[in-house]
Amino acid sequence: MRVTVVGAGVVGTMHAWQALERGHQVVQIERETEARGASLRNFGQLWVSGRAGGEELEAALRARELWEEIGARVPALGFRAIGSLTPVRGPLELAVAEAAVARPDAAARGYELLTPDEARALNPALRGEFTAALYCERDAAVEPRTAQLALREELLRHPDYTFLPGREVREVTGAATVRDDHGDTHHADAVVLCTGAWLGGLVRELAGPDLPVRRVRLQMMQTDPLGEPLTTSVADADSFRYYPAYASPALDELNARQPQAETAAAHRMQLLMVQRADGGLTIGDTHEYEHPFAFDTVEEPYEHLAGVVESLLGRPLPRVRRRWAGVYAQCTEPGRVVHRQQVSEGVWLVTGPGGRGMTCSPAIAETTANELGW
Repeated sequence: MRVTVVGAGVVGTMHAWQALERGHQVVQIERETEARGASLRNFGQLWVSGRAGGEELEAALRARELWEEIGARVPALGFRAIGSLTPVRGPLELAVAEAAVARPDAAARGYELLTPDEARALNPALRGEFTAALYCERDAAVEPRTAQLALREELLRHPDYTFLPGREVREVTGAATVRDDHGDTHHADAVVLCTGAWLGGLVRELAGPDLPVRRVRLQMMQTDPLGEPLTTSVADADSFRYYPAYASPALDELNARQPQAETAAAHRMQLLMVQRADGGLTIGDTHEYEHPFAFDTVEEPYEHLAGVVESLLGRPLPRVRRRWAGVYAQCTEPGRVVHRQQVSEGVWLVTGPGGRGMTCSPAIAETTANELGW
């Protein structure tokens, strides 16, 4: 079988990986020299802990298995089974963590409620004051800025893989046939469009104007090296308000009696933090849903995040050396992992994983391959 994959972000690349693993010929087309969207502008977190129960959690857990398998074959991915800690303060935040640990799927997530001393034994960099910490053993990390390059290098070893960068697909000219802006036509048995947050143009023509996917903008930053290991990823209790796994009467009570800080609420914020291979910290993030998006980054969210991080580390934050904004595509139907739609004969659109993209992409691609009978 011949498969054409359009898009070289993590979702597209995992579809190419699945097709090659199943013995097919693959042509992957990318409009940039390399993908430069949400697949690089994220935490590199493989984030199981906050996923909604059911299909979303199952996809995250399966993807976690696949990431570990691929990471063993491609060490340059930087796969690390580091887990995560979410420190909590006060009885209201503690009650939400206790409700999470009481979930019927808590063991599958690797949830455990730790005392401050137990948390610091696991991650000594957390010298700030907190009441307890929610640990999730199944969380992991990769290096987002280099993961695609590492996967591409491995794919290029295969004689049945062709990568065509700097080409934009302009037209679907027949059954599983696409034409790019170089005038070349690519014939295949199946085409998978993994176009990320690019939802206009050809995607709109094929899928129609009512695609149940929206674009979301976020702000993040990265610091100089911390100078010591941050042995787990770290979240704050605002992540309870954002991720569906933490929905409970205890969360309702937290929202009612202890609202978010003004800046965090205005920018729909949570703290997520992961240490990079060079020792720096990737820190975020914000969420902006209203169009048109701002074209600049604003300083207040960064100041808020710096204050939260310093309170948890009990020390000043290293110098911030990078700030950026990114946009991802997110399904508008709650709990839906991805939007997968046949848009033409032999042509499928796979988009809208939202913040699940890095986490769930291997499982998303595996499901596509299974459903298409590859």
